[in-house]
Formats: sequence, structure tokens, C-alpha cells
Amino acid sequence: MNKEEILKKVDEFLGDVNKNLPEGMELEYEGFYERGFFVTKKRYALIENNNIVVKGLELVRRDWAPVAKKTQERVLRAILEDASPKKAANIVKSVIDEIKNGNIALEDLVIHTQLTKNPDQYVQRAPHVMAARKAIERGRKVGPGSIIRYVVVKGRKSISQRAEPIEDVDVSNYDPSYYIENQVLPAVSRIINSIGYSEEEIMQKEKQSSLDAFFN
Repeated sequence: MNKEEILKKVDEFLGDVNKNLPEGMELEYEGFYERGFFVTKKRYALIENNNIVVKGLELVRRDWAPVAKKTQERVLRAILEDASPKKAANIVKSVIDEIKNGNIALEDLVIHTQLTKNPDQYVQRAPHVMAARKAIERGRKVGPGSIIRYVVVKGRKSISQRAEPIEDVDVSNYDPSYYIENQVLPAVSRIINSIGYSEEEIMQKEKQSSLDAFFN
């Protein structure tokens, strides 16, 4: 059955359902998706005309570094466009290697968070608050509404204490472990687990997938 035939059936179905619904209720057509991937009932990705629609996944959140968002999108496209869990897993492995080897652009490591009040009014010492305080100490104007752009650098202190304004960071100083363990892996862990890979297998470059045969 081609797309036109499917859409015709959809119209017929909607008509049959809606004529029996109570007044004020109506079932609406949302879209025709070539393929979908559901991590959970409320966390999923769909693809329509090369556009990915994401619900409940980190791709839509501002407070993740671009490297995490880009990796997640590439993983989803490998599944939705190429139907290849193996390719998805290899993308994650490749990004992890690039982070470890320092082959990541600084802009892909920047985390953006907006201040809702003055930095000295926060009780919690969150990373963006600590970065904002450092920016003020170094002569920059920061206040409510400011977008704080920071990178987590190497060191033994807490993550918050290692959050540095982007203006003061050299690309060689970022913390690879933080970006792997707190950004990339959390952004893709639900997805790779659902296609038969564990984080340990990804980190150790071992290959296993229960869904590869399904897609082949």
C-alpha cells in the first residue's frame, strides 16, 4: 500500500471515529511518519520528509552541550533513516574517541544556561552560577536574563567549581571524562540500551545488538 492509499484510509478512519465522538471532541490527523523509534511511551523520535520530530529526549533541551545534541541526532538518524543499530553504536564510539583525543571544537562543548536572577541570589552553587560569578569577578557585566556560556575544565574540584566562562577557556583544557559521562552518554543511553547495546559495550568497543537482525 502506497502513501496515498494509506492517507485515504486515514481519512476514512477519522471520519468513522469522529462521527461517533461526543460533541466538542475530535480525532485529528498529525502526520505521516515513515519510521518511528520509541524509547518509552513519552520518549520517542519520528521521521517525516527527512525531518525528525522528537518528544521527551535531550535533543530539545538547551542545557546540553552541542556535542551531546549532535550525537543524539546522528544516532537517531542512523536508526530512522538507515535502520542501522550498528551504525548508531559506531557513531557513539567515534564521538567518544574524538572527545578523548581532543578532536572536538570548543563551541561543541559550550553549555548555555540562562540566569533568572543575580548570581549572588542563588543558594545552589550550580555550574552556570559559578561561571557567572567568575565572569563578574573578571569584569564582565552579568545579571538576570544573561545567557551563561561555560565549559567544564579538568581538575579535582567539583563540576560547579570547574565551570569556566567560554571567554576564559582554551580548547586543550576541557575535561573529556565530564563530556563523555555527563553529556554524550546520558543523551544516548536510553537509545543505545533499547537497540541492544550497554554503555560498557560502547566504551569497550564491543559489538552486540539484538535489533540488527530485525532491521536487516
